[in-house]
Amino acid sequence: MSYVLGIDGGGSKTVCVLMDDLYLVLGRAEAGPSNYQSIGIEATLQSIQSAIHNAVEAAIITNTLKIDAICLGLAGVGRATDIEVVKGLVKELQHKKLPITWALQPANIVICNDALIALVGGIGQPVGIVVAAGTGSIVFGRNHEGHTKRVGGWGYILGDEGSAYKIAIAGMNAALKSYDGREISTSLLESLKQHLDLTNIEDLIEVVYRRQWGVKQIAALAPVVDFAAASGDIVANIIIDDAVKELVKATSTVIDAIFSTDSVLEVVTTGSVWRGRCNIHERFAASIVKKFPNVNVIFPRYEPAYGAGLLALQTTQI
Repeated sequence: MSYVLGIDGGGSKTVCVLMDDLYLVLGRAEAGPSNYQSIGIEATLQSIQSAIHNAVEAAIITNTLKIDAICLGLAGVGRATDIEVVKGLVKELQHKKLPITWALQPANIVICNDALIALVGGIGQPVGIVVAAGTGSIVFGRNHEGHTKRVGGWGYILGDEGSAYKIAIAGMNAALKSYDGREISTSLLESLKQHLDLTNIEDLIEVVYRRQWGVKQIAALAPVVDFAAASGDIVANIIIDDAVKELVKATSTVIDAIFSTDSVLEVVTTGSVWRGRCNIHERFAASIVKKFPNVNVIFPRYEPAYGAGLLALQTTQI
């Protein structure tokens, strides 16, 4: 029996799953963030160690487990220098006190970005496309030959089209233009006032600028736009349609780059944007299928940490 660890490390939390070679999850746990670019190596190491420890403790197994492979899918890991940093982290991890024994070979250590494990977990295999639209956005694909293509993921200043952040920004812009009289009236004006408990929409300046709102706080306003669109607001629906167009364009670019136009493949959608009330998922799926009839747009079958576990198991079967 082989046992492996799958790690999903992001800017807000770390998830670890302990799996066996029958693809069963024996233990699962969460810990703090593990994006070393923002919190540093030591804090990242501590989060991963804690997640592993608690996942193993959650498994009902009496014997000490021997870990044959590990996959770490971490946010911010994309360049060769990042890979080397995380390799060093794995070496340190093996000297930490954990209720396991390590039997790792270099070939059984997989280090990748979180887009790949979201793809593998979402679809259940390492072939297809993931369209992630949450606070930020990115589209990532991998074909049968192992060729990959990434579109987007450039952050809220340089990109993130179709993300919750960009939807929220567009919603606030539309409300202020409506207030000025530059654009047609929209319910977003009153919706934002009510949501933020503002006396006047001009108070939005104090909220965004003086309180120094960050990306996550602004992105959290995307549901206001979604609700307005679901209620029939014309301006809000234009914003949602624009987000769909951007995500369709990014997905089409990935398909054109590494798949044939008649390929039968799955596109998995992940992130908070897809859970809205305004049928954004259905709009996106309809647009993609119109361009690529053999594409099936799905919601995730499994979580990213499970995808990391599958990639780890793959190394034990070669």
